[in-house]
Amino acid sequence: MLKKSDYFYHLPEERIAQIPAQPRDTAKLLCYNRQTEKVLQCTFRDCLSFLKRGDLLVVNNTKVIPARLFAKTVYGGKVEILLLKRKNYTQWEVLVKPGKKAKIGDILSLAEGVTANVLERTEVGGRILEFHFEGIFEEILERIGQMPLPPYIHEKLQDANRYQTVYCKEAGSAAAPTAGLHFTKELIERLKEKGVEFAEVQLHVGLGTFRPVQEEDLTNHKMHSEYFSIDAQNAEKINIAKKEGRRIIAVGTTTVRTLESVADKNGFVQAASGDTDIFIYPPYRFKIVDALFTNFHLPESTLLMLIAAFMGREKILDLYQFAVQEKYRFFSFGDAMFIE
Repeated sequence: MLKKSDYFYHLPEERIAQIPAQPRDTAKLLCYNRQTEKVLQCTFRDCLSFLKRGDLLVVNNTKVIPARLFAKTVYGGKVEILLLKRKNYTQWEVLVKPGKKAKIGDILSLAEGVTANVLERTEVGGRILEFHFEGIFEEILERIGQMPLPPYIHEKLQDANRYQTVYCKEAGSAAAPTAGLHFTKELIERLKEKGVEFAEVQLHVGLGTFRPVQEEDLTNHKMHSEYFSIDAQNAEKINIAKKEGRRIIAVGTTTVRTLESVADKNGFVQAASGDTDIFIYPPYRFKIVDALFTNFHLPESTLLMLIAAFMGREKILDLYQFAVQEKYRFFSFGDAMFIE
């Protein structure tokens, strides 16, 4: 049986990063070569020295929305709402805490006269809400919503842009694609000058990415679907790199999941959009990704399982232990790995 507990590791609480590195590209970077098993320690901006002309970095250009909202029930109870996925102009799939205060048929009241009807429950214990508002919802959200930082971050974020990548474009995520947080505009320009190329895909990070694995048997875990998109121009960039035998390097696990969702058995992609619920865990044969940048992930998470599929469970757990000893910073605002 493929067991969740095989992906547990102990992490001292002080190793959980509470604030992002400043500047972004001064975060530590742990590099691992799967062929030579060589380990190298450097800083993120040192990727300039080992990324090569012709390498194609594929990034997730999603943008985090202020998805954390606060509401009251008709009885005065307080409810916290996390927007997960837009269904249409007025309806959203959400998580509600505490769920018992959001029964079907209830009306929730938010700031600026916004209300939300609870329409139905979802399979994962969430809700479908229909919002009623005057104006443009995205503009209202900017005023009444908060950045949805993970629960293990206790420090107040001084600059909301630090939970966005410098190349974010399309709003829709409930969490950041954190491996990309280490890039600065200057670093990207210097990489381009060196001949490193960039392509963009989009995956709006939602419950599928950060929902904990509940089942001990991994094969019983159902990934929640998330919206992805890749356009024809970027698909062509990826296919040309593949044909020419150049490295396709994913920035982050959400990019890996997008690419592996759309690639055919030969590693080529087509323009596409839709929902993906791909769950990557050992053993898995990667069709397109040659190397990746990634952060350090939570114990027993689907993200850690994806990395284990890429480089081996025992090796990744050994490297995580090494990273703990070397005082690397973990999770969303933490340090990074490069695996080739």
